Amino acid sequence: MDNRPIGFFDSGLGGLTCIPYLMKALPNERIIYFGDTARTPYGSKAPSTITAFSLQIANFLVQNNVKMIVIACNTVSATCLDELRKMFPKIPVLGIITPAAKLVASTCTPNNHIGIIGTKVTIKSEAYTTKILKFNPNLDINSIACPTFVPLIEEGIIQNEIMDLSIKYYLDNFISYNKIDTLVLGCTHYPLIRKNIQKLYPNIRIINPSEEILESIKMKLKDNNLLANSPSIDNTFYASDLSENFVNMINRIFENSEFKVAFKNFDLETYK
Repeated sequence: MDNRPIGFFDSGLGGLTCIPYLMKALPNERIIYFGDTARTPYGSKAPSTITAFSLQIANFLVQNNVKMIVIACNTVSATCLDELRKMFPKIPVLGIITPAAKLVASTCTPNNHIGIIGTKVTIKSEAYTTKILKFNPNLDINSIACPTFVPLIEEGIIQNEIMDLSIKYYLDNFISYNKIDTLVLGCTHYPLIRKNIQKLYPNIRIINPSEEILESIKMKLKDNNLLANSPSIDNTFYASDLSENFVNMINRIFENSEFKVAFKNFDLETYK
């Protein structure tokens, strides 16, 4: 047993969408979450910049004694997962792409038409397409970057006509032309607009990687004897810029859950 917290990080607040699934399935676990809200979005940045930022945050989490790091960010998972694993070989480092890719590969057939939506970096990397085809090479997959989604979500513009118009701008022709019937939310921010997407395209099956990663977390904790049985700390949420939007999003996602929001004016350069 290991009562140390699990470290989660994302470019902003999108990775928060993973946490409710963990809290429900593994109530004894505690987390330290870091959202890099001062430097979001990552999806339009150079891979070298994303890697540098991610190493800083991972160092911060390791120095806060986490037992596992979960990269709750598709852009980071697509860019530098292997490098993070090499830098921190003593603790498990999980990415968010592989679990969802396995689900798509195992439940879809060549008759399905699969769509991947994500940030520019994630889509350009073809990480989802490569992983899915590795597990099932006979599938039909198309992808599209939706760069305005993350800024709108970070600003809390969700249940709003502006968001619906943005979704339709990117997806109407994409879904129609490619006959998409299965859509992968290739960014952890996107579950926050899942209801919007489902309302606009009610016949599409939506795959949520923020939920699918839970099974990988459970298996890794169990296999490494890291499951907690007597947590001694609060769930703690850090942000590089503790904006009103960040706190509001925590309240939106967790509703009546008890949690502690922590913020400290520190320079991430310290954790290089």
